[in-house]
This record gives sequence, C-alpha cells and structure tokens, in this order.
Amino acid sequence: MPFVEFIAGCISGAVGLAFGHPMDTVKVRLQTQVKYKGIFDCVARTYTREGIPGFFKGMAFPVLTTGITNAVVFGSYSNALDCLTQSQWNDRIQGNPASASAVFAAGCFSGLAQVVVTAPVDLVKVRLQSQTKGWAGVGGDGYRGPIHCMTVILREEGPRGLFRGGLALTLRDVPCYGIYFLPYEISCRFLTEEGKRPGTFAVLMAGGVAGVVTWAFATPMDVVKARLQMSGAGGRVYRGLLHCMSVSLKEEGVRVFFKGLLLNSLRAFPVNAITFLSYESLMRFLTRPPAD
Repeated sequence: MPFVEFIAGCISGAVGLAFGHPMDTVKVRLQTQVKYKGIFDCVARTYTREGIPGFFKGMAFPVLTTGITNAVVFGSYSNALDCLTQSQWNDRIQGNPASASAVFAAGCFSGLAQVVVTAPVDLVKVRLQSQTKGWAGVGGDGYRGPIHCMTVILREEGPRGLFRGGLALTLRDVPCYGIYFLPYEISCRFLTEEGKRPGTFAVLMAGGVAGVVTWAFATPMDVVKARLQMSGAGGRVYRGLLHCMSVSLKEEGVRVFFKGLLLNSLRAFPVNAITFLSYESLMRFLTRPPAD
C-alpha cells in the first residue's frame, strides 16, 4: 500500500512539530541574531517581551503544511526502500532488514523530494520566528502572519524569493536525510530481538538517536540557510552561499557554524522519538490485516 506511508508521515510530522516548535524558535533566533548571549538569555528575553506566544511564532503555517512535508519524507523514503530492496515495510520489521546503503540512498532521495515543498514553508517560518518587538521586515513593516509574509516576499522579491536559501536547504537535507534514517534502522536492530518487531522503547530510543546524530551533521548548513533566508529582510545581506559562509567565518569564527547545536540536540531527541513512535504506531494500525 504505497500511500499508507504518506498518511502516517503526515500525522506523525504534525505531532512532532507541535512538540518541538518553542525550542526551534529559540534556535532560529540564536542563529540569525547576534544580540543573544546564549540559550537562557534568548529564552528570558523572548518570554519577557513576548510572553509564551512568542515561542510559538510561525507555528500555524508549518503545522498546516508539515503534514505534507513529512508525508513526502516518510512516503518517499519507504517507497524508495521498497523499490531498492524489493520488500515492504511489514517484511523489513519482521527480520528482513534493508542494507545500510539502501537505507542511506532512500533517505537521500526523500530529502531531495521534500526540498521543493519545504523551502517556501521554512522561509516563512524562519522570518516569522525572527520577528521580535519593534522588528521591521521587507518594506519596513513586520509580518502580520504567514499569508502576509508570503505576499510581501512575492511582491518585494518575486517567486524566486520564496526559495531564498534553497541551495543551502538542499545541501543540508539531501545527505542529512540519508543519515537520519540510517542510525534509526541500526539502533532499532540493536535494541530488538532477532525476528521480532521493534517495541516502544526501541522506537523511542532509535528515533531520538537518529534526530541527535542528524542535527550534529546538519547544524552548520542550517546556520547558513537561516542567514540566507533572513538576507535583506531584517538580516545581513549576503550575495550567496559562499559569501554568507566566508563573512560569517571571518566575523564570528568557526563557532558560528555550530550556533544552536546544543538546542538542536536537546530538541531533536524527544521530537524525533515522538515522530518515529507515531509513525510506526500508525503504520501498524493502517497495515494490520482485516479481522475475520
């Protein structure tokens, strides 16, 4: 059933995003603004000036669209793995695991497939999250919401503006989605008795490990992506990917590429544990044989 994976991915993605969005907001602000001294300073300032709603800025649009994004990720991955291994999800979790190379290749394919969907959504999310009190964006005004943000970007920058930072996003997501599924599959096998389905503990641990490992690799390009997305919209103007990297390195040193890494790791474990558990639980429900 090739569409079941898309349904399970859609729901599990929305659950994971809602859980992790406040920490993601702090991460984006640390990466795009130099005024914060660290995680606790950013949290304190955000709470003092904007209250609890400040941590949920930009969430409405991703929640509505992350279902599509995650559906593409998990659906593309699972179906690509089906083709590469000539097997199905039920076969693989019952003692017929895919090879590491097949898992990595299918993961890379899923990363590439979701970039087209993710780029505009992620751009709007980052710009809304970066708005602080008194912030002025493109045209001198703050964004009133996701639709207004998209309208302003299209008016001021054209359709290409919605894909600002798209190259950095592609360079981040294609290899990192290959890495994302690999530690998950390996951890699940290690924590599961041979011939049995992974239990709740195995899925939670494997999902958490997958998230942390992936963000360890993804954070440098994530910093570049966020800065390019804010270029000309309240942030420093960069001519492109290499210019952003060279300027950031010159002004802030190598440490700049690891801004938000600690927060990414703290957020990644529970968010991805919940995402994978939701996905696996939904897959078991949706693929169970009909009762006699």
